Amino acid sequence: MSTLQNRQDRSGSGSRHSTMPSGLAATAIAGAIAMAVAMGFGRFSYTPILPAMMADTGISPGDAGLIAAANFIGYLAGAVLAGYGWAHGRERGLGLAALVSTTLLLAAMGLTSSVIAFCIIRFLAGLASAFAMIFISGIVLGQGLAARSEHVPSVHFGGVGFGIALSSIVVWVAPLAGAAGISASQADWFAGGLVALVGAVAVAALLPASRHAKSGGRPEARLVATRPLIAVTLTYGFFGFGYVITATFLVAMARDASGGHSVEFLAWLITGISAALSIYLWRFAVPHFGLAGVYAAGLLVEAAGLVLTVSLPSPYAPLVGGLMLGATFMMITAYGLQVGRQLAPESPRRALAFMTAAFGLGQIVGPLVAGWLADRTGSYALPTLVAAVVLLICGIVVLAELRRINAALAQ
Repeated sequence: MSTLQNRQDRSGSGSRHSTMPSGLAATAIAGAIAMAVAMGFGRFSYTPILPAMMADTGISPGDAGLIAAANFIGYLAGAVLAGYGWAHGRERGLGLAALVSTTLLLAAMGLTSSVIAFCIIRFLAGLASAFAMIFISGIVLGQGLAARSEHVPSVHFGGVGFGIALSSIVVWVAPLAGAAGISASQADWFAGGLVALVGAVAVAALLPASRHAKSGGRPEARLVATRPLIAVTLTYGFFGFGYVITATFLVAMARDASGGHSVEFLAWLITGISAALSIYLWRFAVPHFGLAGVYAAGLLVEAAGLVLTVSLPSPYAPLVGGLMLGATFMMITAYGLQVGRQLAPESPRRALAFMTAAFGLGQIVGPLVAGWLADRTGSYALPTLVAAVVLLICGIVVLAELRRINAALAQ
């Protein structure tokens, strides 16, 4: 009986606590706010601010892709650095420092109009995002796993969607304040930095210490690259390439389609709301298909959503595209990382770093390819369809390896 229960726990279909103790709830909320700051604002607020930046500074789609790629190079560097043992026992302090850095770097984006400066700032912001993602997720998900709570990952990763939705509201409201002497994009960046600072303070008050710091345990074992882990990591990396094209250019696509400021705002707001709810809603499919099966389904659904983004008429295309993007990308991220952690139970943080590095590499290539193709075709349609094909192939690969992945999770 105990063996069966353990297998159910590993596949995601076993019984979990229906409610969270207050201490665990505080940890989950801290994680959600941290993800809202580091990812919703630090990473993804670039998307709704981008049209105003292009209007204010005259940057081209190629420039925008280069700036986005710089952010993802920083994210990749952070993921690689986080995989080493130097951070053992210091996860909380490093995660909080990353959040504070995020607030400063958001504000710094409003202080320049140079593409080179934008690239440097966004590189550092990517580094901070990766540190916050890995170190704070390690604390929060570790606490949730120890308590065998299915709610902690949903709340934690749902914070990304909440941050995206909140960033869309900030971008909508900030220019309306009409501050003298600053452009719309500057108002967006400064307001985002202020909101992120409030969030960082809240995380500092709620986040517990790392379990490694409390226990003084030994560093994790070396990561063993099994076939199931390699398959999941590769598809996770190509997912980074596929999703990031729409995640970077969705609002710019809405503006190109003459959807107006309201459609731009609604597209990103819908993305955030659907992302915040996605992990909670998708979890009802886990008992039937398992974590890996739902991960594969998310890849296929997102591929279909990308096709709709460029095939539906305006203003429906960016709205449906935002809905489909939000409904899948955070779930794929959360469940992909959970599968990776469970495939490497002796070195979960190293697995997180390994997968995040692959994801970051995909994200570097994605906006560069999309910006280059958009410059030459005058449209985001071709890069979006390329992304859809990549995600379709990823979903097929996971389905082909599903039996081996599930067998490894059941051990």
